Amino acid sequence: MKNLFLTIIIGVILAACSKSSDSSGPSGNRLDEIAKKRGLTPADMEAALKTFTPSGKHDPLTMFASGGHAGNVLVIGIPSMRILKRIPVFSPDSWTGYASGSKDTTSLMKSGRELTWGDVHHPALSETDGQYDGQFLFVNDKANARVAVIDLKDFVTKQILNNPLFVNNHGGTFVTPNTEWVVETSQYNVPLGNEYSALENFKNKYKGVVTFWKFDREKGRIDQAKSFSLELPPYWQDIADFGKLGSDGLFFVNSINTEQSTGGNLEGKPDYEVGVSRNDMDYLHVVDWKKAAEYVAKNKVPEKLGMKLVTLENVIKQGLLHFIHEPKSPHGVDISPDGRFAIVSGKLDPHVTVYNLDKVREAIKNKTFSGKDPYGVPILKFDSVVDAQVEVGLGPLHTQFDAQGNAYTSLFLDSAIAKWSLQGEFYQDKKAWKLMDKVQVHYNIGHLSCVQGDTVAPGGGHCVAMNKWSIDRFNKVGPLLPQNFQLVDISGEKMKVIYDLPIPGSEPHYAQIIPTSILKPIEVYEAGTDPFTMEESPFATFAGEEKIVRKGNTVEVFMTVMRSHIVPDKIEVNKGDLVRIHVTNIEQSFDATHGFAISGLNINLSLEPGKVDTVEFKATKSGTYPFYCTEFCSALHLEMAGYLLVK
Repeated sequence: MKNLFLTIIIGVILAACSKSSDSSGPSGNRLDEIAKKRGLTPADMEAALKTFTPSGKHDPLTMFASGGHAGNVLVIGIPSMRILKRIPVFSPDSWTGYASGSKDTTSLMKSGRELTWGDVHHPALSETDGQYDGQFLFVNDKANARVAVIDLKDFVTKQILNNPLFVNNHGGTFVTPNTEWVVETSQYNVPLGNEYSALENFKNKYKGVVTFWKFDREKGRIDQAKSFSLELPPYWQDIADFGKLGSDGLFFVNSINTEQSTGGNLEGKPDYEVGVSRNDMDYLHVVDWKKAAEYVAKNKVPEKLGMKLVTLENVIKQGLLHFIHEPKSPHGVDISPDGRFAIVSGKLDPHVTVYNLDKVREAIKNKTFSGKDPYGVPILKFDSVVDAQVEVGLGPLHTQFDAQGNAYTSLFLDSAIAKWSLQGEFYQDKKAWKLMDKVQVHYNIGHLSCVQGDTVAPGGGHCVAMNKWSIDRFNKVGPLLPQNFQLVDISGEKMKVIYDLPIPGSEPHYAQIIPTSILKPIEVYEAGTDPFTMEESPFATFAGEEKIVRKGNTVEVFMTVMRSHIVPDKIEVNKGDLVRIHVTNIEQSFDATHGFAISGLNINLSLEPGKVDTVEFKATKSGTYPFYCTEFCSALHLEMAGYLLVK
């Protein structure tokens, strides 16, 4: 019906333009001539009507997309596909002052390691009863085994934690249906604590790990003291998901390299991509996380490097882990909205495999095993838990869902999205397990994201294809090309690509789409707020309270900024002094943001209304250093300046 309406509207516009093209003067808009001149088809104009968002109109949907090895998160409006913000997490960002002057954010980003980049893969919105609640966002750093918490009150990173047991991750940061736990799994496994051990010892010394980070929603922080880890066999754990509704309590993670290949191509041994793809089947890990949490709560679990760690021997003994065979080189494992099915995609298998989670529980209960792996983990009998294998195309990766019982799977090798039907109480009117449609995307799609497509209540209307290549889609910009996000209209029987968005940064991986109305960000900080505690800062300074205090070789400056002046505008220190400048933006007007940069000292802060921030540095070189506001804030912006003099 929507498509018919749009077609009628386009027809009316073209007819009106055709009539007006013969007339003279401004009334003859000649939209048909514009379309002809630009080579636009009716399909192009339909796509334009579906995506155009006039100035001042807001997008009804917001997407949080990983920024890959730029170390940030992208916030994108839908359907306009406008990039609204970058949230820095694991890499410095001079626009926001993140780790480019701010004492707190520099300390936060390093978090015990001297790192200046990260590889964000999987943003996860906090959930209540399996639905996004719009309060927090969690992200992982694949490169360095870190997880971070972003508060969506102000879209600012508030916590970064290093995993002490391993050095890179992938199956994170998925959350339980009520966000009690945030998961992180190792990928390229190492000995615990990243100790040295020769690769010849891989089977015995190298360990897989899954960490369940305990989230304190009231504090908005992960509590490491209440978190725990389970030791796994040293397969390469990959992507993950939590059960929901009837399967709540179970956690699923794929694995590759069950062959336990150790490379060595210079020595004539197989390349990794050959060695880790020999087996026809790998292992889907099924973890009873509720039972694991109860076990850790009731027993004294030994710690390893400050983390409670249940050994693999105890994991097996307590019945916390079971395996199911899955097609080789799996990547996606996605739980259906009703919690009844786990959908697994093997990159080298044209099918998606549908596991019935009621049957999985029954098989665990009845010990319907086909054997054990070399470490003693029971393997559930494949035929006893699989409902279907649906042929969808080449290179299936990830699956999302809508409210009508349809599943959408990205096909990397086909450069397409496949739409197919599920079975269950949502889906009585459909023929189950049937491929219904395919749409080409450009090119080599990895993840895809549909509106609330991994919750108990998916939306509909749109999916976004997150494509690895763009090739000919955009203007040439040299050999390093943008990735391409394509907006796909799924509201009709046939899917349609209706917008291309170049991503001018590193490769994004995963995203989640939430109705904008669920998000409730603040507009200004209450005057004098420390953004990390969200309480009044002890260094908050208000008009008339500005001062410079010297104690020995330490100089503390209590500064205010507002349109169009900085107080104090002259600071004198001695070479060798430790200088701390506490800056308060005393504005309370929406969007009255100021900056504070010191030329030549690698310092820049972003000071949103009401915010307090601190810079700290050693005055190691004498000289004259202007400071100024970096946000154009008023007619006298250029005059909003001062001098730091180092004698």
